[in-house]
Amino acid sequence: MDKLTFTQPDDWHVHLREGDALSMTVRATARCFARAIVMPNLPRPVDNIIAANTYRKQILAALPNGHKFEPLMTLYLTENLKVNDIHNAQAAGIHGVKLYPRGATTGSGFGINNIEKIYPILEAMQQNFLPLLIHGEVTDETVDVFSREAVFIDKVLVPLIKRFPKLKIVLEHISTARAVEFILSTPKHVAATITAHHLLLTRNDLLVGGLRPHHYCLPIVKTEQDKRALIKAAISGNPKFFLGTDSAPHPRTSKENACCAAGIFTAHAAIELYAEVFDQAKALDKLEGFSSFFGPDFYGLPRNRKDITLQRAPWLVPASIPFQNTQLIPFRAGESVEWKIVT
Repeated sequence: MDKLTFTQPDDWHVHLREGDALSMTVRATARCFARAIVMPNLPRPVDNIIAANTYRKQILAALPNGHKFEPLMTLYLTENLKVNDIHNAQAAGIHGVKLYPRGATTGSGFGINNIEKIYPILEAMQQNFLPLLIHGEVTDETVDVFSREAVFIDKVLVPLIKRFPKLKIVLEHISTARAVEFILSTPKHVAATITAHHLLLTRNDLLVGGLRPHHYCLPIVKTEQDKRALIKAAISGNPKFFLGTDSAPHPRTSKENACCAAGIFTAHAAIELYAEVFDQAKALDKLEGFSSFFGPDFYGLPRNRKDITLQRAPWLVPASIPFQNTQLIPFRAGESVEWKIVT
């Protein structure tokens, strides 16, 4: 198959940043996705409805002429988040609440270090069927960085689901075979997103031959066995797994740094990279469900009505992209991608 037409996809996890960054990030995401769940971990966290509405207007103001794109807003679960905002969230166009363990990743400094403090918020979310979107890693410094997702599942998420059995949950950017196994064991209102880079990279790509900072993300990429489990889940046709890029732009100076920033920018070639994975797995017929159907079905939103067409036509990714008066190094910089959007 050299050409593929299917329902326009959505991105169920993306970082757009703010200010001058939006002109690039919004364009990159809107070029192929109709909608996107927008992460709220800005320097000043989006932890109330007013802030979310203001941020949404800024995103739409950055949308290039001729593009249609709907940002789906979320709230940052900080200790300042109010139960009243949870009760009013869906009427205000809020589609989820993001839980970051404090210190787990970029922009998580306002996250939670004691989950019992947010039980009233979680109870209100359960009552209102508002999804909890989780960065699933523990931050205990004694836990190996490659084990933090699995430990989070066993020590935090399993008890959380027992306490709030009807709470809708998305375990985002899963990176391990353990996470796949866990999601398969849960009820249908617990799901997971999978990134393109976790389907394409292992820790060898990060570490062998020298540290490659532009492959550094959190959760960190794992083993070949973990990658194979993620691919199997993505191409399975199981609606509990759907697309979420976790595309996260950082200036080159923040990546090529003594303390490298966590995040990989993939929005410039997102759906094309997923197509590569599904093509290599001989499962292109499963791409539409994963990218276009299962996400909106989980969030209770209508499926998109327009189509997108990809063609097998290798193209070269730029070595860098202008970003905030400097440069950003995109995923696959200076290398080729096998699929290309033609409509």
